[in-house]
Amino acid sequence: MDGAELALPAAHGMWTLDVVTSTGSTNADLLARAAAEPGGAEGRVLVAEEQTAGRGRRGRTWSSVPGESLTFSVLLRPASVPPDRRGWLSLLTGVAVASAVGTLAGVHTVLKWPNDVLAGDRKLAGILAEQSPDGSAVVVGVGLNVATKAGALPVAATGLAATSLAVETGGAAMSREDLLLGVLDQLERWYVGFGSDPEPEHSGLLAEYRALCGTLGRPVRVELPAGRVLTGTAVDVDSDGRLLVQVPAPGASLVPVSAGDVIHVR
Repeated sequence: MDGAELALPAAHGMWTLDVVTSTGSTNADLLARAAAEPGGAEGRVLVAEEQTAGRGRRGRTWSSVPGESLTFSVLLRPASVPPDRRGWLSLLTGVAVASAVGTLAGVHTVLKWPNDVLAGDRKLAGILAEQSPDGSAVVVGVGLNVATKAGALPVAATGLAATSLAVETGGAAMSREDLLLGVLDQLERWYVGFGSDPEPEHSGLLAEYRALCGTLGRPVRVELPAGRVLTGTAVDVDSDGRLLVQVPAPGASLVPVSAGDVIHVR
């Protein structure tokens, strides 16, 4: 993990790759491109060594140090996926990242609903999906900590400690190029299958997400929009990608959560 500049092919599978030294936000750049090219091709990947205005969920920022992370976005045009299933695109990306990291880096990861990738209880990667105003495109951004040393890792706005592959492997060498291409291979696999049949049960996506989801079975506190808070036990993820929470009240039914910050309660 020497921080060398990325050397990537111009194309890989369904993907067309562009690398820039610095930009504000790869998500914002690809959303602007989608707006400028309505009906254009999907599969564009924009990789930035540095993002000066990287975004996370709920307006938070994501910082990146050149040479130490993978920060990239992909442009999808999921015409075959109904609007009520498009939330799965960010969950699907989490599955792709966790699978690639496990295979290539040998680091066991779990998913914190909806789409944080954790090693233990520490955040290794974050994912943000945004839809274009006309609904024709979805841009999914990924930030993955690769070579950042322990002392330089930030603490997330939610208080979740961060980690990197360097920390988790004791500094073992890891090619960022191999990691990125491995994530894109997994992403293509799951995205093509989901696009062909956007019922996550049929493609195996729901089962795979459940298997990787470290939130299930845990007591959680969910910070909902408008300042509301829900506490209970996360018991399942349904076919709409919602987290089902069992609240501790007599006769209470499962509460489906479609948006919110989940905190794993110890």
